[in-house]
Amino acid sequence: MSSARLTLDQLRNRVAEGTIDTVVLAATDMQGRLQGKRLAAEHFLTEVLPHAAEGCSYLLAVDVEMNTVDGYRISSWENGYGDLVMVPDLSTLRLVPWHPGTAMVQCDLAGQDRAPIAVSPRQVLRRQLDRLAAYGWQAQVGTELEFIVFKDSYEQAWDRDYRKLTPANQYNVDYSILGTGRIEPLLRRLRNQMAGAGLTVESAKGECNLGQHEIAFRYAEALATCDDHSVYKTGAKEIAAQEGVSLTFMAKYDEREGNSCHIHLSLRDQAGQPVFPGNGAHGFSRTMEHFLAGQLACLGEFALLLAPTVNSYKRYVPGSFAPTAIAWGRDNRTCALRVVGHGASLRFENRVPGGDVNPYLAVAALIAAGLHGVEQQLELEPEFIGNAYASDAPRVPATLRDAVAAFAASEAAALAFGKDVVQHYTRAGEVEQAAFEAAVTDWERRRGFERL
Repeated sequence: MSSARLTLDQLRNRVAEGTIDTVVLAATDMQGRLQGKRLAAEHFLTEVLPHAAEGCSYLLAVDVEMNTVDGYRISSWENGYGDLVMVPDLSTLRLVPWHPGTAMVQCDLAGQDRAPIAVSPRQVLRRQLDRLAAYGWQAQVGTELEFIVFKDSYEQAWDRDYRKLTPANQYNVDYSILGTGRIEPLLRRLRNQMAGAGLTVESAKGECNLGQHEIAFRYAEALATCDDHSVYKTGAKEIAAQEGVSLTFMAKYDEREGNSCHIHLSLRDQAGQPVFPGNGAHGFSRTMEHFLAGQLACLGEFALLLAPTVNSYKRYVPGSFAPTAIAWGRDNRTCALRVVGHGASLRFENRVPGGDVNPYLAVAALIAAGLHGVEQQLELEPEFIGNAYASDAPRVPATLRDAVAAFAASEAAALAFGKDVVQHYTRAGEVEQAAFEAAVTDWERRRGFERL
């Protein structure tokens, strides 16, 4: 076990010696954010560990701004906004190096009867992992999050209404050693302290937008990757705030390149052997062919789980390295699905998600799509060669409204996730769309204040 990962005995010892005094109890909400409580470590050990803790059910029924909204079965004024049970998963116990004396444990959400909450993101993923396990398979997943760094603090950015912020780099620093060197103190702290929290760091590189960067982590079992992803997003913002700067993972901050979150996925069997390589065309197994065909078949219907906000869909611009065509290709970054690696490293990359994605829901969507292809024995269409932006391939949904409608009507989604999950996240999409439609934007003011 990594020294950053803690056993319960190690936590008890560190609490007894006084080096840990706080335990963060965290669950991931619909928006992919960590929500929970900071607990006195002794209280965690003596009370929460044997009995769990509770939190209001609106954690799974609010919008991005934490407004309570109607239309959710799980939580409402009519049912009194009761509590959910936060059940610690001790396999996630870790140090939090950017906060002194602090450990964290992530939770599953359950009802008062301790039955798992089906619509909670971690449980949505667990259900798909159980379906995989029935085939004797395990998903290996890596997520690649991009972010933009600004020299302004979060408080300054708020006060300026997020306008005229100063990016950490003034030009495109994609792959630039000089560009990453300009903010290496921040990048180094992010890398080292994420390693101190148990994540396996691989690299940092510059990206195309001004001040845009990416830190890559090693792939892992799907649930562990999603847990780490959530810790990283929260921790990166907390570390940036401590440094007096800000960073954003939003999918499309401005009209330049957006923040992507490419997701890589492969399968292994119970013996740890890769499932995707085989003797077929391109070195694929039949399982790989069916699994990839399922991605193509379901991507449009499952897009809401990959791109959950109005802003998500503004990434999909031809020539932007964000996909518009639902096609697959070998190492082809113009396709929504890019196949990379050979032999044991063979995998596919879904390029649709942005930095605003909830990783549990997105990975669940990829697994469900793959199993749809396996169960229906779907045949894989020919590889796309060339510029998929200019192709006549089916399109990634262009708006959140389109994605919500496709998800709500999807028979594949209802079968894979259950009607309760489909209704829950359809409602989340409707709430997001309604909030956008009620907003008056800067674009409207600039366009119409004088000239209309």
